[in-house]
Amino acid sequence: MSEGTSLVMESSENGTDLSQDDIGSVEEIPEDTILSRQTSVNLVPFIGQRFVSQDAAYEFYCSFAKQCGFSIRRHRTRGKDGVGRGVTRRDFTCHRGGYPQMKPSEDGKLQRNRKSSRCGCQAYMRIVKRADFDVPEWRITGFSNIHNHELLKPNEVCLHPAYSSISPDDKSRICAFAKAGMSVRQMLRLLELEKGVKLGCLPFTEIDVRNLLQSFRNVDRDSDAIDLIAMCKKLKDENPNFKYDFRIDGHNRVEHIAWSYASSVQLYEEFGDAVVFDTTHRLDAYDMLLGVWVGVDNHGITCFFGCVLLRDETLRSFCWALKTFLGFMKGKAPQTILTDQNVWLKDAIAIEMSATKHALCIWHITVKFSDWFSVLLGSQYDDWKAEFFRLYSLELVEDFEQEWREMVDKYGLHENKHIASLYALRTFWALPFLRCYFFAGMMSAFQPESINAFVQQFLSAQSQLDHFIERVADIVDFNDEVGAKQKMQQKMNKVCLTTGSPIESHAAAVLTPYAFNKFQEEFISAPKYASILVDEGCFLVRHHTQVDGGSKVIWVPRQQLISCSCHHFEFSGIICRHVLRVLSTNNCFHIPDQYLPTRWRGVNSSSKATTPRDHAERIQLLESMVSTVIAESVETEERLDEACEQIAMVLSHIKELPRPTPNGVDSSRKQRHCSLSCCGQFEHDSSDCPIIEGDNLNGDALGFL
Repeated sequence: MSEGTSLVMESSENGTDLSQDDIGSVEEIPEDTILSRQTSVNLVPFIGQRFVSQDAAYEFYCSFAKQCGFSIRRHRTRGKDGVGRGVTRRDFTCHRGGYPQMKPSEDGKLQRNRKSSRCGCQAYMRIVKRADFDVPEWRITGFSNIHNHELLKPNEVCLHPAYSSISPDDKSRICAFAKAGMSVRQMLRLLELEKGVKLGCLPFTEIDVRNLLQSFRNVDRDSDAIDLIAMCKKLKDENPNFKYDFRIDGHNRVEHIAWSYASSVQLYEEFGDAVVFDTTHRLDAYDMLLGVWVGVDNHGITCFFGCVLLRDETLRSFCWALKTFLGFMKGKAPQTILTDQNVWLKDAIAIEMSATKHALCIWHITVKFSDWFSVLLGSQYDDWKAEFFRLYSLELVEDFEQEWREMVDKYGLHENKHIASLYALRTFWALPFLRCYFFAGMMSAFQPESINAFVQQFLSAQSQLDHFIERVADIVDFNDEVGAKQKMQQKMNKVCLTTGSPIESHAAAVLTPYAFNKFQEEFISAPKYASILVDEGCFLVRHHTQVDGGSKVIWVPRQQLISCSCHHFEFSGIICRHVLRVLSTNNCFHIPDQYLPTRWRGVNSSSKATTPRDHAERIQLLESMVSTVIAESVETEERLDEACEQIAMVLSHIKELPRPTPNGVDSSRKQRHCSLSCCGQFEHDSSDCPIIEGDNLNGDALGFL
């Protein structure tokens, strides 16, 4: 039986009291705890410890568990991905937590009694999602290291199945070693030296490496690549709007291949103004880099634009990928593009998309902070990180430059290579340099999490390449279906207006629920700001607690032009709180159309024909509404009578509408009926009545009739 610590935090993520499920006891740390014997202080979880993502927290707790002699598993969550705020809490538990349950098989018989390692262990770590400086973080709010079982010894831990897997980075290294002709033992020894571990202490064995190499050998890369081209040709024959292109190298092998679906091209036409090009993943079995183009639609849902497989990461390869993608999209380049930090990709974008603003995804930068600065800064790391995000979110370039130097001086980071690199690339990631460009909200760290989860689905599709493209198509279709359901749910949910302001009502009627929520955040905050007239058409708007500073708003009512120095509208497409304050204090009750962009409106491209997908979505919406009407109506007789009466009226009106037939003739069109009192016959109207023609009635007579 081992002992440990049991710690929980005392308040929830929003500062309110936690439920009993979130609260536990706080115990002193025993002197002879397992932690003091097997872990360093830096590896012990503590209340309030921060992580950039769930995966980072999982990896940290996994390292801690390995040092202690147990493994972990993911347990309960609060919330669900893609619904509301998504997952807001996650529990990790000891692998021996809980008890085995007997489950009946399909034929009703109980399964055979298999041995289980679960013994009800209570050790756990709980993380809760918070958002500071508009960047989500996961913080430890509960932790217990009390086990009711024996822990594994150091020489036994490496044999545990949970720690015998090979990481993607190690797979890539092993693949490179195999290309260089190294033996398996040489690979293992080199990895031990690189990781600084003792002989035989790698998390995988020689057999694991040999099995991995054998799986690589079982892959017929050339044949699979040819099958992939054949699959693309088949999809092209089935749908002429499917796009694909490839390149053959000097050895007649597929060097690069890219493709995009018909639905993706259509989505790009509407929402291709801001694009993420994710190149952080590889298909190790084929030794190819996977690049995925994605964006967000007017409902804030991730949409797929295209995919590419590259044999290498060179300027020539990235130029080919970008040029091919533009070819798929009829030469239309995005306004902005977000990528990971890659020097060749950066140069390729400057060549192929010279008019596009290139930015680096802040999520890919901050995820490395723990490795870069946690040991260097020690107890000051959290304070420095908060200071970094404050600088990242500043409005003015001058303020950023001055306060960055002060931050470097304060923490003594003059000689740090990572700080020097970040500063050299500041125009690619710091918001003061990017606020004048539209990024559709994807510079926030919330959106990259959903995009990363979307791309991760592709990696699970690694099999034969021709199956890979089919799997990607299935994932894209499934994502579209989920998105359609989310859109329907948003439409069915009643919009809650917080005020009686005509401005709020106007925005609610025009914007999608997703965009309106963003607008409402700004609108609710507007009354907290003071609007001061500085000059004709020029206002200074600042928070009521500030005595100086603020944002400068320029308003020209006659031309319906308005701008703000915070550039929030240019950056997100949502009008800012400063502008809303000026409009409300100057008795303006209508937002000019140009400040409610089509990009965020509920009906996009209204002048275009309805697509089959849009038609299907509206049918699903109608079915859902009918189900809701039935569920609400059957509760009382009064509701049922009212529903029947209203539905009958609607149905009668619908039957009067035209019903087109395949040959284009309106089969439901009502018979023509002459309205003249002297006729009243069918099959003609008053304009060609035979009575008028026969009697040669003049205009006066016609008017009399």
